[in-house]
Amino acid sequence: MNCALKKVLCLALLLLAMTLAAKADDFSAKEVVLEHIKDSHEWHITDLGEGRDPLVIPLPVIVKSSTGWHVFCSSRFEHHADASGLRHVKADAPADLRGLAIATEGEHAGKIVENGEPVLDFSVTKTVAVMFINVILLLCIVLGCARWYKKRKASDAAPGGFVGFIEMLVMYVVDEIIKPGVGKGYEKYTPYLLTCFFFIFTCNVMGLMPFPPGSGNVTGNIAVTFFLALCTFIIVQFSGNKHYWKDIFWPDVPTWLKCPAPIIPVIEFVGIFTKPFALMIRLFANMMAGHAIAVAITCIIFLVASQAVAVQLSMSALSVLMSVFMMCLECLVCFIQAMVFTMLSAVFIGLARVEPAHE
Repeated sequence: MNCALKKVLCLALLLLAMTLAAKADDFSAKEVVLEHIKDSHEWHITDLGEGRDPLVIPLPVIVKSSTGWHVFCSSRFEHHADASGLRHVKADAPADLRGLAIATEGEHAGKIVENGEPVLDFSVTKTVAVMFINVILLLCIVLGCARWYKKRKASDAAPGGFVGFIEMLVMYVVDEIIKPGVGKGYEKYTPYLLTCFFFIFTCNVMGLMPFPPGSGNVTGNIAVTFFLALCTFIIVQFSGNKHYWKDIFWPDVPTWLKCPAPIIPVIEFVGIFTKPFALMIRLFANMMAGHAIAVAITCIIFLVASQAVAVQLSMSALSVLMSVFMMCLECLVCFIQAMVFTMLSAVFIGLARVEPAHE
């Protein structure tokens, strides 16, 4: 239902944008949406008007070019691209940085290039910076709760306030997701699955903030969801027992489906990789679509700026109401997506450790 609602909203916004685009020459909703969901080498806050540099938070740049390794601040680059779509380093930059630039268009858009070719880049981009902030915030929350419990005895009253809220979340995830999904011996996998849940949940919630230290689209980045899915994939494979591997390469089906043409074993083997792939795509697509829709709805106000006053007022009011609705929906999606990823990871681990019924 959630995915269907997002598709309907996307279609409605697309039709509206196509209708109004011709009369909104000075505003590009596409650029605004893409700027929010894509990664960058600086943290854009706001534009200050035509002819003035935008307000940004520069981030560390770590690259290896033809002149060696370089570590500098992204403020070394010009804020505006030239006719070729490149943001070159400023004139006062050191000589060994002169060939570097950030491409704003073409196949290398968003990457640091040297003479048109991308360089080896280990820079701290906006997504990485937000992820570090989220990890530090999560560590502070967890260690703060641990300190609270360390100072008290088991016979003391149950915690309240924020510590009680965190305990409620932990108990819910363990009792309702991890324990039923993994089954016997779930304690060994609880730290990883709890880490997955709280990391995804924290990144999702911080991504709803329209200003630093939030506003980052961490879980809407395919590289982040790929790594999370890869961790689950590795744990599942190393947790698999002999029955798990037997069901893949010699399942209990008629022999003609296994030999001479291994139809079912091939399907089962492919399923090893499709499960984590589905985990990766589900989280990435849902969070990216949610961010894109929320920003696109806000853009309606600017798309109707050149229309009649009555149209401006009515569409702006509609945009505000829809934005509030989408933000409330996204708050729910933040929890649901973290829960779904953790639940499916627990189920996959449990399926890899299942024992035959007669044992």
